[in-house]
Amino acid sequence: MEPRIIACPACGRRNRVPATAAGTPSCGACHAALPWIVDADDRTFGTIADESSTPVLVDLWAPWCGPCRMVGPALERVAGDLAGTVKLVKVNVDTAPALSRRFQVQAVPTLLLIRDGQVIARQSGAAPAAALRRWVEQHLGLTV
Repeated sequence: MEPRIIACPACGRRNRVPATAAGTPSCGACHAALPWIVDADDRTFGTIADESSTPVLVDLWAPWCGPCRMVGPALERVAGDLAGTVKLVKVNVDTAPALSRRFQVQAVPTLLLIRDGQVIARQSGAAPAAALRRWVEQHLGLTV
């Protein structure tokens, strides 16, 4: 589980963001919340997502899927907007057959919201960043 390098949206400093950690990642220079974006597979998903104390937005995608390639940047934007609140976990279904079976993936992209190891919301298909953010906020109780 290699750390991902994330540029701080506040100051631009590059930070190593681990796949797992207590709490949520913050910039080493300005301490702003960082987007938490990690990759997972059949072997690492339990540690990265199921055991996360932060709610997890799971993107079940495939490299050959056009809508998946379109929704990827939108999900990363949502992860940035909700930094400190949600962890984005990207799972390539072609290399994670056990997760595809576990979550009964029949179409990609499939998005899941997981809190405390339990799926609390699910949707299939691509959507714009604003709609995805509303979906996440609604199911995590972040909207008024």
